[in-house]
Amino acid sequence: MKYPCSGVILSGGLNTRMGGKNKALLSIGGQTIMDRLYNTLRGFFDEVLLVTNDPLQYLSWDLTIVTDFFPIRSSLTGIHAGLFYASAPYAFITACDTPFLKTELIRVLLEELEPKQDVIMPLTGKGNEPLCAIYSKRCIKPIERQLKSKDPKIVNFFPKVRVKEIPEARLRSADPHLVSFFNINTPKDLAGSEKMLGKQG
Repeated sequence: MKYPCSGVILSGGLNTRMGGKNKALLSIGGQTIMDRLYNTLRGFFDEVLLVTNDPLQYLSWDLTIVTDFFPIRSSLTGIHAGLFYASAPYAFITACDTPFLKTELIRVLLEELEPKQDVIMPLTGKGNEPLCAIYSKRCIKPIERQLKSKDPKIVNFFPKVRVKEIPEARLRSADPHLVSFFNINTPKDLAGSEKMLGKQG
């Protein structure tokens, strides 16, 4: 089943803790994180976009590559660009460094879509997960106003829109160990991801 939603991958970080290496192109179990995410998203969405300011690295993937409008380097600028270019009224946003994003978890979020809600947000014991969430195109203008005021913090944007939080119990029904939210920031994380992959079988 296809949903009224585009899939968006954000790849705009500095990757400083990975020695400048592009995390999307790191390999886990013989497959890049980018390949893993792309294969996961294209099963749900007719359209998959990548937000990056270094597009030449991604020409081998069959997706729409777009760049930020605002010079501020932040996840919020990436969300804004993804929403602006998305053809669908909603966009599922994910970061490029989450190798274990589960289709079951995406489905849970998509099933929670409501016309009156602007953001479908996972909520775990660690807090909100804004880079594994669904955003309505209605969020574009509030994000633009915030970025024009030079405020790049995602958490400051949420009070300006209608957010539906999905509780951890519901999330765990689809992803018992919440591995969808595991992201790779350091070489230690990368090594740990190989062990996690082995445990997943």
